[in-house]
Amino acid sequence: MAAPTVLRDDLDLPVRLGPGPVRRVVSLVPSLTEAVAATAPGLLVGATDWCSHPAGLAVTRIGGTKNPDVPRILALAPDLVLANDEENRRPDLDALRAAGVPVWVTDIRTLDDAFRSLDRMLTAACGLPRPGWLDEAEAAWRDVGRTQEDGPRAIVPIWRRPWMVLGRDTFAGDLLRRLGVRLVHADHPERYPAVPLPELLACALDLVILPDEPYRFTADDGPEAFPGVPTALVSGRHLTWYGPSLVAAPAVLAEALGHPFVQGRINAS
Repeated sequence: MAAPTVLRDDLDLPVRLGPGPVRRVVSLVPSLTEAVAATAPGLLVGATDWCSHPAGLAVTRIGGTKNPDVPRILALAPDLVLANDEENRRPDLDALRAAGVPVWVTDIRTLDDAFRSLDRMLTAACGLPRPGWLDEAEAAWRDVGRTQEDGPRAIVPIWRRPWMVLGRDTFAGDLLRRLGVRLVHADHPERYPAVPLPELLACALDLVILPDEPYRFTADDGPEAFPGVPTALVSGRHLTWYGPSLVAAPAVLAEALGHPFVQGRINAS
């Protein structure tokens, strides 16, 4: 029998795997669920209630990302639990570790982080071949953002009541930067600052980008708060998920943003 293997996750925490291969995986992050399902769907035995892709995923649901049902996860006897430092609560992960379950935590702040982290998670932690969709995603983004022209000044609300926006050091912000969008709050001390609406309206905006998650902005809920400013409703999955959605994300986001500068970057890449 093979000896256990100790690897280190994105937080440099030790993860003891084995001695046998990983055959049962529980994912606590929707994008990681989709990544595993697109690579080796038979591995997944559990996922959160928010794991909506791929459609028809038939696995045990174990609660939300912030409130997973730890006893239910333990009952699934996973060889590995996949988590994210931003999405999941450390006390839940510590409870799983204390019960002897290996937990692999990703930490993704940029597109390059995503490519590195997904490769390690799938190949090193899960023991899978590198998937073709990951190569396709890297190719789709390879030439995006090579030029340095200034694009539209924008804010990206992620919540209202109170209004919160993308700030510094976020994965979604890095994707938009590569598309040429200049985030007004990119240098804010906080990653997701709460900013009163009057301050947002005073930002000399070219564009307001409204994703459908975590807050579900719609044509009737969001644009009316920014009279006279162009707004774009975008897919949160393509803006904030790191996984197979990255293959189509450049084209999908460029079309949704609708700004000639952004679309020109994609057409030229």
